[in-house]
Amino acid sequence: MENLSGKITSADGTPIAYERRGDGPPLILVSGALCTAASEAPLADLLAPHFTTYTYDRRGRGGSGDAAPYAVEREVEDLAALVAEAGGSASVYGMSSGGVMALEAAAAGVPIPRLAMYEPPYSADPANREKFAEQTQRLERLLAAGRRGDALALFLSEMPPAQLAGLRASPVWAALEAVAHTLPYDHAVLGDSLVPTERLAALTTRVLVVDGGASPSWLRDAARAVARALPNARHSTLTGQTHAVAPQVLAPVLVDFFCELG
Repeated sequence: MENLSGKITSADGTPIAYERRGDGPPLILVSGALCTAASEAPLADLLAPHFTTYTYDRRGRGGSGDAAPYAVEREVEDLAALVAEAGGSASVYGMSSGGVMALEAAAAGVPIPRLAMYEPPYSADPANREKFAEQTQRLERLLAAGRRGDALALFLSEMPPAQLAGLRASPVWAALEAVAHTLPYDHAVLGDSLVPTERLAALTTRVLVVDGGASPSWLRDAARAVARALPNARHSTLTGQTHAVAPQVLAPVLVDFFCELG
């Protein structure tokens, strides 16, 4: 199965790099924080027998360009340009903050008939708003000072210390640092971090919200809250999965959802 690489131009002139694989109805995969098109490639390969899958580097990452100042609306335009490239309408799967970004696109009128997401990292706890705003400010200060590694460590501070130390010592750390400047973008997509129940209530797109049974309780609470707020959504839990969901476990669930009739 041949993979095709290309670039499209977003509304503000920013080039967006993408890869296309497979055959069938179009399905666009949107990655989460610190990820690129390559991060979604294993899942895209599993979905390619059923769909023409598109993975892409969100702006500021990998082969895509960037433009200042950042605005969530520009990322919505990036996804809209890829939907246009895919034929004018496409289903979308979003991982973590990528799912939230896809929700924003659907709410803005981008033609997305079906949308699936895995663990949108909202908070269902109003007390989190202040903590989230403080972390956003700290991230921006560290990045403005050129301290990408420290910003990355702050973002990953909920990891066990020994695990974080091991990650910092691994070759993966340099790749994460290379996209760490986009962390405020993901924070911007999340707004004040709380589930926007009123805005979601106006979205009629058919949505599947998935979480992992072994994920932290706050992520599972948020997934259920998002599903409840959307008028045409359902919720599913993958037993034993964490936020680092296994592609081979997730893929069949997505195939069933995107291929079902009605």
